Amino acid sequence: MNRLLTAALGAVLLPAALSTSADMTAQTRQNPFLAPYDTPFEIPPFDKITYGDYLPAIEQGIAEQKKEIEAIANNPATPTFDNTILAMEKSGALLQRVMLVFGSLDETDNNDQMTAISEKAYPMAAAAADEISMNDKLFQRVKYLYDRRDQLGLDGPQKRAIELSYKSFTRNGALLSADEKEKLKNINNDLTRLYLQFNRNLLASTNSFELLVDDESKLAGLPAGIVGTAATEAASRGKAGKWIFTLHAPSRLPLLKYADDRELRRKMYEGYMKLASEAPYDNRPVIGEIIKTRAAKARLLGFDNYASYMTDNVMAKTPEAAKSLLMKIWEPATARAREEVAEMQEYVRNEGAKFEIAPWDYYYYAEKLRQKKFELDENEVSAYFSLENVRKGIFTLAERLYGVTFTELPEAPKYHPEVKVYEVKDLKGEHVAVFMTDYFPRPSKRQGAWMSEFKGSFEDPDGTVGRPIIYNVGNFTRPTADTPALLTVDEVETMFHEFGHGLHGMLTRAKLRSQAGTNVDRDFVELPSQITEHWALEPELLKEFAFHYKTGEVIPESLINKLQAASTHNQGFTTTELAGASLLDLEWGMLNPAEGETIDVDNFEKQVAEKLNMPRQIAYRYRSPYFKHVFGSDGYASGYYTYLWAEVLDTDGFELFSEKGIFDPATAKAFKENVLEKGGSEDPMELYVRFRGHEPSVDALLRNRGLAPKAESAKGGDIKTPGGK
Repeated sequence: MNRLLTAALGAVLLPAALSTSADMTAQTRQNPFLAPYDTPFEIPPFDKITYGDYLPAIEQGIAEQKKEIEAIANNPATPTFDNTILAMEKSGALLQRVMLVFGSLDETDNNDQMTAISEKAYPMAAAAADEISMNDKLFQRVKYLYDRRDQLGLDGPQKRAIELSYKSFTRNGALLSADEKEKLKNINNDLTRLYLQFNRNLLASTNSFELLVDDESKLAGLPAGIVGTAATEAASRGKAGKWIFTLHAPSRLPLLKYADDRELRRKMYEGYMKLASEAPYDNRPVIGEIIKTRAAKARLLGFDNYASYMTDNVMAKTPEAAKSLLMKIWEPATARAREEVAEMQEYVRNEGAKFEIAPWDYYYYAEKLRQKKFELDENEVSAYFSLENVRKGIFTLAERLYGVTFTELPEAPKYHPEVKVYEVKDLKGEHVAVFMTDYFPRPSKRQGAWMSEFKGSFEDPDGTVGRPIIYNVGNFTRPTADTPALLTVDEVETMFHEFGHGLHGMLTRAKLRSQAGTNVDRDFVELPSQITEHWALEPELLKEFAFHYKTGEVIPESLINKLQAASTHNQGFTTTELAGASLLDLEWGMLNPAEGETIDVDNFEKQVAEKLNMPRQIAYRYRSPYFKHVFGSDGYASGYYTYLWAEVLDTDGFELFSEKGIFDPATAKAFKENVLEKGGSEDPMELYVRFRGHEPSVDALLRNRGLAPKAESAKGGDIKTPGGK
């Protein structure tokens, strides 16, 4: 999931992604951001927005919020929850409106004009957030409430909002001296600039790479659909009659998995490993500056290192707690990975080849062994997973579990022609949310998949209610001239994953903006998404959406059995690369470079791998120069571990569904009411225990990934937070 966060007070601004029309010729017109949207459900009027609208709206939004904050800070009345915390949450409506749209489009429909705007927009918004978080009069009002929070007769969410607001202020410099506050502002400005540079380099480097094939014989082993897509890509680049592969996952991964030509696989693998690591788009110097600047920020705020600063605000509380969990997973994962390599090596020898398995062989021979062991052909599987079928599957899941329906709104505003828009209603026919999907890659869209929003959810004391506008973005296999978009199993699971985030955003019933939807601890936010993945290959649901795109035949029982039998295949590799990247991220966060020290990114990665005794055939899931989660913003910095932390929760939680029935109404109701609806209004571990009945342990994760000892599950212990549950 991706959320570009601009923290101010305890509230958040969530820039999303939007597509814009060309600049209009000079004429009298109203900037569409400067008034409430006159559209169905307040969907942004994308067709009316021009590039020239953003900066004026941001500037006016900042000015309006400044006046609102000054009014709160200078209010002569005794601080109350309503005149301070709630008033802060309601401030900045215009700024949030424009940044949600701009941030979204900056990631999904980027171009030179958007980049130029971003170089001004993000620093302006960051500086404005700093001014608020370092406003001493405002902080004193929050502190007044914080010091008396147990005597004010507040409900649980209100008390928690005060506590989180106070902590947000202190984490953003409220307790610093005037000189120190200026230093922090400069640091934050530097980080904003560095994140922009990292993201620009990554997008440009991704788009600059192409692997050109002009000899059809080199395409042996590749599925016809992948070959067709590569031919289409070549034709679009003026190279008809040839084939071009890119670093986008729907192009890169099938080549590594299926291409018989080992040299072709090597070129693709090495191209990916060098992504954003060569001039003119080299991110390594940028990373060095980010690490040093983050370390300075942590020291200024009184933390030992940046990882301590980042984990202090989430469930883990310390980097040591996060690392401890990861190592309980790392050992069985790498042990299984070495078994997988040995099995591949034997396969190679039996073929009469004499080379040793290299990293660019891993996907290829893992697939060969999967076909041999399980007689599972992914092309055969994908025929049942057209994108529209899978979309039907996620909607069926939502209806059966949570009682909501999805109706397409073909005339609704869209930021790109490929976007689809749906109204979400409950079974009484009442409006719940708007949901948008944007599933195909394009050069203007960054890699990956994510969820965010164009409008948040809230319920004010005066009865005003705002329901959310949520969107999912992906980079899935495109349709060809002959076939619809046929998804791989990984892509199916990714669609379910992001839809889980979407459900978290759509079904929220938390009253406060800062607590609604996915405004939860970073290491809790992946629970709804990852638990939703479990339904993707469940037979009961598969039979409702997995139909052959040609014949309409439902997926046969025999194929379902093969999918389930193969579900833990290659989990040594998958878990090792994920845990390795998580540990690398934490090590970066715990690094405290001396002033003037040069950081050698390649050498640091190598040292971490050696310390972990990482199998040489496996690389980190993301190398640092393209580790956008960690260096493209601070969203997942020292927090990439959260995917595995949350997997401990989701695997343990899904075992309850497995025990009671995957569509058991009582279990679904408990999950909806205690997790999806509550957002961040209560302590996340308390919410989980209320749903599940106990705290989770790592055992369920190891069982789910097939990494537990065969005799009995590994006893990894509960996942606990220091000083708490």
